[in-house]
Amino acid sequence: KDAKTCLDIAKKSDKYYCTVGVHPTRVNQIDQFGGQQRYFKNMEDLIVKCGNKCVAIGECGLDYDRLMCATKETQLKHFPAHFDLAEKFHLPMYFHDRNTGGDFLKLVKENRHKFSTGIVHTFTGTEDELNQYLDLDLYIGVSGCSLKKKHNMEVVKKIRLDRLMLETDCPYCEITKSYDSFSLVKTAFPSRYSDKYDKGCMVKSRNEPCTIVQIAEVVSALKKVEIKELTEIAYENTMKVFNLKE
Repeated sequence: KDAKTCLDIAKKSDKYYCTVGVHPTRVNQIDQFGGQQRYFKNMEDLIVKCGNKCVAIGECGLDYDRLMCATKETQLKHFPAHFDLAEKFHLPMYFHDRNTGGDFLKLVKENRHKFSTGIVHTFTGTEDELNQYLDLDLYIGVSGCSLKKKHNMEVVKKIRLDRLMLETDCPYCEITKSYDSFSLVKTAFPSRYSDKYDKGCMVKSRNEPCTIVQIAEVVSALKKVEIKELTEIAYENTMKVFNLKE
């Protein structure tokens, strides 16, 4: 249902695209709505319907911090089928990995031959995990959650520019005043609660696409790269990963 809504939105502009996949905390729905074979066949049909609007398989992966949403066993049962989708449609993958104790990395390694490349999005892992993902020729997505603590920021410094992608992960993952990276943010946006909304303002407590500039400002400061150069590189990486043209 969500993917169909995203497709409807993507059709509104030549600059909008979507992905198709099942988030690890939502994989219970696969068994609730006909099982893996039927569910993934429906996703295949949707990808065909999307045409060039679908640019990746995902968001998919594993999340062991939210086992109350879906058990480890259920996640491990359904995540691997996404690799077959990527192989069939020759698409990159949009990955979710949270506190998986090596299980995510193991499955990606086993299936690396099935997909062109992928993004480990909203990366919050260790330097060792970062290096293992880079060794697999994956890209690393940086959002507000990637910049929460000083140790997170130290890892972000180590991301190679040719593998860096910038994201907001909105409507969540904004850089808040409690984050260690907040002092590096230069751009602020006015916000109002939704019942008092004014045009030109953000909705209070909701992250929005405009805050991508804040991510760029922090990463620019951490990596000591001019923001224009940094954003141009991240843009080129994005176009390359998703096979997009100007």
